[in-house]
Amino acid sequence: MRIALVRPNMADVRSSDAMQPLCFAILAGLTPAEVELELVDERLEPIRYDRPADLVAMTVETHTARNAYQVAARFRRRGVPVVMGGHHPTLLPDEALEHADAVVVGDAEGTWPEVVRDAESGRLRRVYRQAGMPSLGGPMPRREVFRGKRYAPLDLVQFGRGCRFACDFCSIHAFYGTSLRWRPVDEVVAELETLGGRHLFFVDDNLLADASRAEALFRALVPLRIRWSCQTSIDVCREPRLLKLMALSGCQAVTIGFESLDQRNLQQMKKQWAMKDGDYAASVRKLREHGMMIYGTFVFGYDYDTVDSFDASVDFALRSRFFLANFNPLTPTPGTALYARLQAEGRLLHDRWWLAPGFRYGQAVFRPRRMTPEQLAEGCFRARRAFNTYRSIFRRALDWRTNCRSPRRLGAFLLGNFVSRREIMRKQGMALGGDGPPSPEEGGCEGHADQAEHRQA
Repeated sequence: MRIALVRPNMADVRSSDAMQPLCFAILAGLTPAEVELELVDERLEPIRYDRPADLVAMTVETHTARNAYQVAARFRRRGVPVVMGGHHPTLLPDEALEHADAVVVGDAEGTWPEVVRDAESGRLRRVYRQAGMPSLGGPMPRREVFRGKRYAPLDLVQFGRGCRFACDFCSIHAFYGTSLRWRPVDEVVAELETLGGRHLFFVDDNLLADASRAEALFRALVPLRIRWSCQTSIDVCREPRLLKLMALSGCQAVTIGFESLDQRNLQQMKKQWAMKDGDYAASVRKLREHGMMIYGTFVFGYDYDTVDSFDASVDFALRSRFFLANFNPLTPTPGTALYARLQAEGRLLHDRWWLAPGFRYGQAVFRPRRMTPEQLAEGCFRARRAFNTYRSIFRRALDWRTNCRSPRRLGAFLLGNFVSRREIMRKQGMALGGDGPPSPEEGGCEGHADQAEHRQA
């Protein structure tokens, strides 16, 4: 049996900042050895629809949904069944089922082997879901699916899933709820020992979801003498001992969602805890004292944002000498409390912005309180450009405590910033998917008559 693992892009275009899609290495680890797997990543290469495949398995994000449905339609017209998983099909399974033969709701561990068996026998069910949350321990990800592909020069690793916070914009909370799970530390260490000396990135939604477990991981990393980065919440700065251990274990950069400098906005998004111990500047100083580069992210469009909020956030990011920063228009995803609230208030500009043919990447999808949708979109793009000027890049590079701490750090800083600058300009205004509609009719069912009678709801 041959399975094509497909990672669609927002459109049929290539990217220069693509990282390994770890979910497919995890799927490969759960797949019987006799099954032939091929990874097709549209961010790196065009999709060949004439490739031999008995099943196409796609991971779908909200921003890639329109293009993913169009890609699925072309495979299904050839009679190749398509199964979709990921955040978007989990939160909107009925929509995804209009464009796929089967949908995996939730995590794939525990259900993927069943999908493979059913596809092999031509008896795919429409929906695969399991009660509860599966264990994260067990088979190691099989990274040979990445072989020969030009991803960013770092390896992605996962320790845990879920986040203990419930920010109203967050699709992670909508997907996992209050569930928190971790892999055994010894399994993570065993995996790291197979990866060589490249920089590692922990993809956990919040590596500090549990302080005691994080400490156990950091202690296990110390003797490995590796370099790594992660996503974490800013409350790590309240734990001096843990922060010191992070640095000792090889942490060189952290991605932190600052979101807003306005306490009223943080309260509205249920993230008021972020400034519990003072302003952000104090936390940034602590991270810098431990030599950690900072990738800060901000969102705009909450009710207390005005046209002046963009410049204030850019100034803060520049003063803080952030390694990278992103300034995003608030984009509500289905299944979140934010989406439900804006929908109830009648403020959404599109019923389903991710399928709207006129929507372009970077545009606003709702009406903010204190600015127009156009001002929101323009302000975010202006903030991105201001942070990524050549003058800004070189001034931030000359930060001996973090960004310029070593030649290796400086190289990573310059590469990351120049790639980010190029991708920002390239993606702004990009249409999601192609010109055609992502309609069920476009998906067709030619060649599926034999499977249709076996489908189960």
